Amino acid sequence: MPLPRTLARFNKIVTNRVTTPFAQLLPGTAVVEHRGRRSGRVFRTPVLLFTVGDDLRIALTYGADTDWVRNVCAAGEAVVHTRGRAIPVRDPRLGTDPQASWAPLPVRVALQAIGAHGYLDCTPQPHR
Repeated sequence: MPLPRTLARFNKIVTNRVTTPFAQLLPGTAVVEHRGRRSGRVFRTPVLLFTVGDDLRIALTYGADTDWVRNVCAAGEAVVHTRGRAIPVRDPRLGTDPQASWAPLPVRVALQAIGAHGYLDCTPQPHR
């Protein structure tokens, strides 16, 4: 079971506003910029980000049934802001790995402890 919805709501209102400026600069973190499915508004969500092969992998600490994940999957694209770069991504794909074998050990232990088995893989778009 990923983190509870009440914590997700609190983070959306309070914590995300504080962490977003830092998440796009620190290693292992990023901000996903995505457009709302119904509103068309642009949203920015801080996430844990990893590289797996040529793809970017985002740990789904609140599960796959969150607005930002549904927005990215519906649009088929987003922009990932990490370490001072904006990386357009496409082809979002949901996956699960109860062992989080792809994550560094401390992150793996934390993801297993909270039951966050899901991830979202995206392919970086080539620079034009």
